[in-house]
Amino acid sequence: MEQNDIRLYVDTQFASPYAMSAFVALSEKGLAFEVTTVNLAAKENHEAGFAGKSLTRRVPTLIHGSFSLSESSAITEYIDESFSGVALYPAEPRSRARARQVQAWLRSDLMPIRQERSTEVVFYGSKTKPLSAAALEAAEKLFSAAEALLPADSEHLCGQWSVADVDLSLMLNRLVLHGDPVPERLAAYASRQWQRPTVQKWVNQRRPAL
Repeated sequence: MEQNDIRLYVDTQFASPYAMSAFVALSEKGLAFEVTTVNLAAKENHEAGFAGKSLTRRVPTLIHGSFSLSESSAITEYIDESFSGVALYPAEPRSRARARQVQAWLRSDLMPIRQERSTEVVFYGSKTKPLSAAALEAAEKLFSAAEALLPADSEHLCGQWSVADVDLSLMLNRLVLHGDPVPERLAAYASRQWQRPTVQKWVNQRRPAL
């Protein structure tokens, strides 16, 4: 499969955790790709130019030649199955299923954390009020699951790095980088994952002021 003509549409603020996941996936594979930003606040995602490319009118959207795909976990799976290089998911079926489970869970649950610790905390250093009771309950659920998922003798989920580590570390860093209490082992895990070069490449993007 040809590796040229790859474009990734992301949000103007480079703050979407899902765009980050797709960006890291492409970078891990060592692929050359163009990044185009979409101003979601101005509803550019609903304009004909973008809507014609993105079935769900959301970022990230990947364009590979004549093929377009939105929804980040679908994108990362497509990238992993289409290109050689660093594996984005474990090869072993149960570990691969676990990584996919983590991705699906983080995209569909823990809404109080996502609302009260938006990615403006992560990428802009924003500070806000203490967590509500609902967010504290969600945080306890996050910590419990992460402790169970992360082997005591491994730096990564599933015993090896996968793109699910990017997603889980970002969710934890919503709290860590705001200064909220996070179990030491999980905070250390999130910090290690954050230093991965492909993650730092996203973190260090130039962002417009809010």
